[in-house]
Amino acid sequence: MSSADQAVALERGRRAFLAFSDTQNALVFGLLDASRKDATQGCPCGFWNDPTRECRCSPLQIQRYVGRISGPLLDRIDIHIDVPAVRFKDLSGEVPPDAEPSHGIRERVIRAREAQQRRFTGEKIFSNAAMTPRMIRKHCRIDPQSEQLLESAMTRLGLSARAYDRILKVSRTIADLSGSTEIKSAHVSEAVGYRSLDRTYWT
Repeated sequence: MSSADQAVALERGRRAFLAFSDTQNALVFGLLDASRKDATQGCPCGFWNDPTRECRCSPLQIQRYVGRISGPLLDRIDIHIDVPAVRFKDLSGEVPPDAEPSHGIRERVIRAREAQQRRFTGEKIFSNAAMTPRMIRKHCRIDPQSEQLLESAMTRLGLSARAYDRILKVSRTIADLSGSTEIKSAHVSEAVGYRSLDRTYWT
């Protein structure tokens, strides 16, 4: 890639990363392959769902504010989560004894990546995020219990068919990170949780 192409790619990445300087409470969106991450405040005042400060916005103001992000756009994003402000005592305190060390997380990610490389041997992709509908049906099979759980979530949250596929891809990645060859109901449940903002105010 030439220096000019690199400059274009960096500029596109900069524009795609919509970050606000004072996002104490942010909605963070990310694709599994880390190709896109967007962040925005949850409301005009910036304190929606903040545990320490009171939001001054009405539900209608919040809905109008976040409504700038369309439902179809959310459908194309694998993970979107609410990130609350971190309390000072959590920043200054000791690391919880049951917290997973960073080197342990790194090892799990490496093993998950290796599993995906083996899974897609002979294919033109290298990660779960790039799976086609045909690959999803092949590699993301779930048991009846998980199917029932997913059906309930789809009905309750009003999710689209596109969101259904993305939940399955995220479930597959969660299973890989846990070292499981099969997608279990716990993996599906966690993946659904990463889409809980779909219908919070985007209705």
